[in-house]
Amino acid sequence: MNSKKTLIITGSLGLIGYESTVLLLKKGYRVIGIDNNFRKKALGIYTNYDNKLSSLHKIFPESYIHYSYNLCKLSDIEKVFKSHHISTIIHTAGQTSHDWATNNAYIDCQENIFATLNLLELTRKYSPKSTFIFTSTNKVYGDLINTLPYKTLETRYDLHYSHPMYSGVSESFSTDQSLHSLFGVSKLSADMYVQEYGRHFGMNTTCFRLGVVAGRGQNGALEQGFLSYLLKQILDNKPIKIIGYKGKQVRDIIAASDVAAAFYSVIKNPKIGAVYNLGGGRNNAYSVLEIIKKIQKYSKNKVKLSVNNTIRSGDHKWWISNYSKFTNEYPYWKITKSIDHIIQEMIQNSYD
Repeated sequence: MNSKKTLIITGSLGLIGYESTVLLLKKGYRVIGIDNNFRKKALGIYTNYDNKLSSLHKIFPESYIHYSYNLCKLSDIEKVFKSHHISTIIHTAGQTSHDWATNNAYIDCQENIFATLNLLELTRKYSPKSTFIFTSTNKVYGDLINTLPYKTLETRYDLHYSHPMYSGVSESFSTDQSLHSLFGVSKLSADMYVQEYGRHFGMNTTCFRLGVVAGRGQNGALEQGFLSYLLKQILDNKPIKIIGYKGKQVRDIIAASDVAAAFYSVIKNPKIGAVYNLGGGRNNAYSVLEIIKKIQKYSKNKVKLSVNNTIRSGDHKWWISNYSKFTNEYPYWKITKSIDHIIQEMIQNSYD
């Protein structure tokens, strides 16, 4: 196989990483996956790690290579870059929980900043012309978004339709002068490193600032992966905990498969130091209460709510992504899955 079609995908057995791995394997790429199941160790979540790995080896025995390396160990990761000619690095691995980061700031810093810096340095050294894609987060914007003039409606907070951000938040929104979660701080630091390696060294780097990503095979928890968490709690007839804003906080939700398709668009046409907000947009934006109501359509179980009005540090009261910058530059990409489609796929997967 052509060495130019060899990619590294970190977090290759996670939600976004796995969707990206499968998509690119099907398109004929050779994928080197690096994933040590950190999420299970940190959050105590069942991740389908072994099943996903077994499936990849069975279906793509010649095209998928796996390493369970820790990205913070530079010498181990360097072996991968020395052994293969890499055309693309898709970095989806990292620490993803607000709550966990608060009590584990040093490890959060290692997993999100140092690991990213290791990958950037090795890319610059061994594959400077490759494409580097990083999964950032909307949490880099901190809580400045909470100062907008929201209306309090029955089931959600929202802006008036005449407000300039009614359609969503663009990349020009400030990341400064606001309160961030420690998770948001570490991701913003990594985000900036990715941008500046592009600008300083002429590397093809792209940051995707993502909101809520969901899809098949996701195993969420209260700390992270809220749609999967809500779905599982309702289907299992277990109580739901809501943290802050009485469940009226709004999130736009995007399918992991649509995110993977965006990555593929960038691989075909990379740019230097690019940054994009990417989410489900207004059409896929719902409050927690509204999502619960949607899931109830597929379950006869009565929802048991427990509301904690303590707001997470740096958390968003409302978030909708304006992804028009990305679609203007990559017009063939589009959102393909509605929230109902995503929920139905996740329910089906839970019964398979």
